[in-house]
Amino acid sequence: MRLSITSLLAYTAVASAHTIFQNLRVNGQDQGSLKGIRAPNQNNPVQDVSSPDIACGQVALKSDAVITVPAGAKVASWWQHVIGGAQFPNDVDNPIAASHKGPVTAWLAKVDNAASASHAGLSWFKVAEDGFDVGSNVWGVDNMIKGGGWHEFTMPQCIAPGQYLLRVELLALHSAHQQNGAQFYQSCAQIEITGSGSFSPSETVKFPGAYQQNDPAILTNIYGTAGATNNGGKPYTPAGPRPITC
Repeated sequence: MRLSITSLLAYTAVASAHTIFQNLRVNGQDQGSLKGIRAPNQNNPVQDVSSPDIACGQVALKSDAVITVPAGAKVASWWQHVIGGAQFPNDVDNPIAASHKGPVTAWLAKVDNAASASHAGLSWFKVAEDGFDVGSNVWGVDNMIKGGGWHEFTMPQCIAPGQYLLRVELLALHSAHQQNGAQFYQSCAQIEITGSGSFSPSETVKFPGAYQQNDPAILTNIYGTAGATNNGGKPYTPAGPRPITC
């Protein structure tokens, strides 16, 4: 059987490493392993956007902690191959296989009690996205790998104080040219935002519901000439609405 370069790259990536979001950092302070995190106990992706797991992943590990996040803070999610870090010594696919190109996005949903609220049926709005820089051919995942598994964004200054679930999603697009090939990795953190902001979103989305399987950001071919992961030299816009602006 003869494979195209695109098919060969995607096939090779199948056996490569997955990842888990498992720590939160606020203004440079690591909050600790799984503290305030609703996380899976395995690193398999969600590939069906209609699954309830598209909200916060296949939650198996839940913390009672709620992490304080000042509005305007630098917030970072920490991704590793398995819970605790590398799967084995010299794990070249930690925090994730370099082939797993794609965006990293962050979302909030207001809740009364972040420690106990269900993550089903919430109203979400996007606060940050790191997609693809056409000029440098750098994806959000590339920035996470460069950061040693940390991916940072700024919590908007205008967010109203209160308790929220913070959903961070990494979307790997190495096999996204085929139906159900996109791989979603996401976990949710339980946070309390402090400050004097007053932003209340006028438009929100649900998970599931925000994405369709054939959305152009989900069913897409990121390969260009000779298999380069440059999205064919075209811009890429992550799925869902754009992040809020203050």
